[in-house]
Amino acid sequence: MLWDIFCKVIDNHGDIGVCWRLARGLASRGERVRLWIDDASALRWMAPEGAAGVEVREWPLAAPGVAPGEVVVEAFGCELPAQFQAAMASQARERGTQAAWINLEYLTAESFAARCHGLPSPVLSGPAAGLTKHFFYPGFTQGTGGLLREPDLLARQAAFDRAGWLRARGIEAANARLASLFCYEPPALDALLAGLSAGTQPWHLLVTHGRAGTAVRERLSLVGGSLAVTFLPLMTQAEFDRLLWACDFNFVRGEDSLVRALWAGKPFAWQIYPQDDDAHHAKLEAFLEWMAAPDSLRQFHRGWNGIGAALPPLDADTWSPCALLARDRLLAQKDLVTQLMSFQAAQSSPA
Repeated sequence: MLWDIFCKVIDNHGDIGVCWRLARGLASRGERVRLWIDDASALRWMAPEGAAGVEVREWPLAAPGVAPGEVVVEAFGCELPAQFQAAMASQARERGTQAAWINLEYLTAESFAARCHGLPSPVLSGPAAGLTKHFFYPGFTQGTGGLLREPDLLARQAAFDRAGWLRARGIEAANARLASLFCYEPPALDALLAGLSAGTQPWHLLVTHGRAGTAVRERLSLVGGSLAVTFLPLMTQAEFDRLLWACDFNFVRGEDSLVRALWAGKPFAWQIYPQDDDAHHAKLEAFLEWMAAPDSLRQFHRGWNGIGAALPPLDADTWSPCALLARDRLLAQKDLVTQLMSFQAAQSSPA
């Protein structure tokens, strides 16, 4: 079938990252995908080889004359172009059935995700009035839509040559432990760099390109002692996965990299996307509760996110079992693409 996925870019590592993995996952199972993006520039380095079955289209050109596919996905609540909504309504009148219209929501561990997953939302006004869309919530528990996971992901990780990967990139691990750093500008970054520099355990920080790299370069005066730093170039999605597999601890941000850190099975710290009304505080606490995180890991997350706590020492060994158990629980669920395809099959309804 033909799937139309619409994505508006807010954080290009997250929005496009999720939508590209979704598009590629659908195409790998024989579906056809048109991915409509208002700024596709990040795909030039994130997915330079593209994917068979996925056609990237510029959002402003979603104009009259484009026939909607059998499934239409609004990623993260973006509003479809009015012309496209009108085309959906016209198509529904002609065929007597509407395309499956799915609102793919943000990832959260809060309880409302399971309560709202799959609920219908009748469209009461505008060019698509009379049609119905459905909420699809990714999630960490049964009753939600699950997480994006390729069928061969764990096999690829098991075959990963860590030493060869590091050697090819000129990264000398020696006796140091490795940590990846993918972040915004966390309030506790100064404390982290100073603490790792002064610690007895040597660490080597692999800093991703972009905001993380800029933030660390501005604080190089804090780096020394037992801390080494390597600045990385832009990485494809596949290469970013390998970075997480290679490290003993991973700092991740947003949504897409959080999911990849969970699949990596390594201890990690998540910088949640900050919101002006501090709604992200409850979202973070719900996630930590789902993880059954030990108190020290909860305190580390709060400090890393600037939520009223100092940053405690990084304790990868203590936190490692928690990460592995969380991955095991997630592996017991069906992945998001599998669930989304099943959900779609049940949602084509009379107009």
